[in-house]
Amino acid sequence: MDIEIIAVGGYDEVGRNMTAVRCGKEIVIFDMGLRLDQVMIHEDAELENMHSLDLIKIKAIPDDTMMNSIEGTVKAIVCSHGHLDHIGAIPKLAHRYNAPIIATPYTTELIRQQISGEQKFGVNNKLFALKSGQRYTLSQNLVLEFVRNQHSIIDTVTPVLHTPHGAIVYALDFKLDRTPVIGEPPDFARFRQIGKEGVLALIVECTNIGRKGRCPSERIARDLVRDTITSYEDDKNALVVSTFSSHISRVKTIAECAHEIGRKPVLLGRSMEKYAVTAEQMKLVSFPETTSVFGNRRTVDRTLRRMMKAGKDKFLPIVTGHQGEPGSILTRMATGDTPYQLGKGDKVIFSANVIPNPMNHGQRYMVEARLKMLGVRIFEDLHVSGHGYREDHFEFLQLLQPQHVIPAHGSLTMTADYTQFAGELGYTAHSTVHLLRNGQRVKIN
Repeated sequence: MDIEIIAVGGYDEVGRNMTAVRCGKEIVIFDMGLRLDQVMIHEDAELENMHSLDLIKIKAIPDDTMMNSIEGTVKAIVCSHGHLDHIGAIPKLAHRYNAPIIATPYTTELIRQQISGEQKFGVNNKLFALKSGQRYTLSQNLVLEFVRNQHSIIDTVTPVLHTPHGAIVYALDFKLDRTPVIGEPPDFARFRQIGKEGVLALIVECTNIGRKGRCPSERIARDLVRDTITSYEDDKNALVVSTFSSHISRVKTIAECAHEIGRKPVLLGRSMEKYAVTAEQMKLVSFPETTSVFGNRRTVDRTLRRMMKAGKDKFLPIVTGHQGEPGSILTRMATGDTPYQLGKGDKVIFSANVIPNPMNHGQRYMVEARLKMLGVRIFEDLHVSGHGYREDHFEFLQLLQPQHVIPAHGSLTMTADYTQFAGELGYTAHSTVHLLRNGQRVKIN
């Protein structure tokens, strides 16, 4: 049985991740992601109503037309976690494959919601929820296992495909957080055991390979947020926090801090509502009982008007817009397009980093400039990353001892950095570490 790694998307960029692994005549697809900044460039793009070929053309979803030339049967579409750069293209591409979609319970529910909003295609693939620590037999030769890991969204796993020639480990995305705020630490013992059993290939993210040391735990972010918010317990001005809607651990921390200082946490925005309500309904998180959530724009504005009337000091809005996205709640607040008026002495906390691309930097700059013109005090970088740093990657390689390494989830600069890093650990370019670009394939011996 020959084994081939096929780089469909996410190898020239951060986003639209999709990798296919062919084992003989059987194929397993990992992730089908979206690249949001490409959609934002085309302002008139309505994702739900667009054809997949048009989205491929604007480089918003992976170009999976190359799969037509791959001989074999797709046995499963496997998703590692619920971020849109990993599941966002499922409504556009999954229907082409007669295969189940396998993900963790929370990710499965997010995928179900994605599919239900699709207007162009009917996606009838079976959805199968697999918990971390469980296995799923795909065929006589292939067994899928989900190994518990940590990332900036709950219910993240590292999928492991067991083949007759060794395991294929798909590590997009992960951080080795030993003290997470929600859930348990990564299953180090199982990773070590898989390494002893034999790992043929590791397909690995390289987002933060250029950052030295270890990625700080989410507990560090929790302390940063708490230290800032609780220091304004007696403040009568507005406190507004923006963070990633999908970062349930962080949203939980912010809501708890608001509750501590006697303010009602109010989650505002469609994506904030989607991720938080789904997590709470599945009993994966519990927010303070004073927490309220509103997603619909008209309801959001009505809520903001009510907060202004009752007094800004009684609430802590947790809002979308930390990247300066047009139409997001923080952007609308900054431009005076909501009933909630920000002014001198009010405080806006960014508990998120700027996703590194020029569009986000430009939009975030505009929002901050407008906030400063209003006299708002800005707090930045109350955040830790969800992606492992260089020493985390070193530890991960030591645990798994893979024969081959394929860096993914990054620009060519990032994947090249990972190739050099692997070279320092004894891997050889084009032989045991493979630098791929979108559309390329490599056979693993």
